[in-house]
Amino acid sequence: MSIEVLNESGVPVDEKAIAGLSRHVLDGMRVHPLAELSVLLVDEAAMTELHEKWMDEPGPTDVLSFPMDELRPGHMSGGSGGADEEGETDPGLLGDVVLCPAVAAKQARKAGHSTGDELELLCAHGILHLLGFDHAEPEEHREMFGLQAELLTSWREKREG
Repeated sequence: MSIEVLNESGVPVDEKAIAGLSRHVLDGMRVHPLAELSVLLVDEAAMTELHEKWMDEPGPTDVLSFPMDELRPGHMSGGSGGADEEGETDPGLLGDVVLCPAVAAKQARKAGHSTGDELELLCAHGILHLLGFDHAEPEEHREMFGLQAELLTSWREKREG
């Protein structure tokens, strides 16, 4: 699995933890082991520009997801191609998750936990969006946030163990 973490935010961030969590989430979701993911950390100005351009909403946000390859229903390969003779699917480029540490820091203070914990939560959330999850409807919200909580709990248990 190729996970690239680029920190262009100007804020020190534990890129290794972000990459480890990303791998944990993708493994937990049974995403093809050769799928590619990019996680970009940006400052508030860059996030504001992306948020306004792509979501038509003012100001910075905490996380944005930009899927690349369309996922086939019922399969988390991350690929858009079909299966080969052995039934194996090809990997693909999942897309980009963009995080804003400055916004995460503000949210972390309000939530009473560390900025690192908030960035991990946002990264998991962004990856789930790349995998087709959403939270617009109550049932979707329950599913996505429940899955997010399970993945974060198992990540923290693994890391502490």
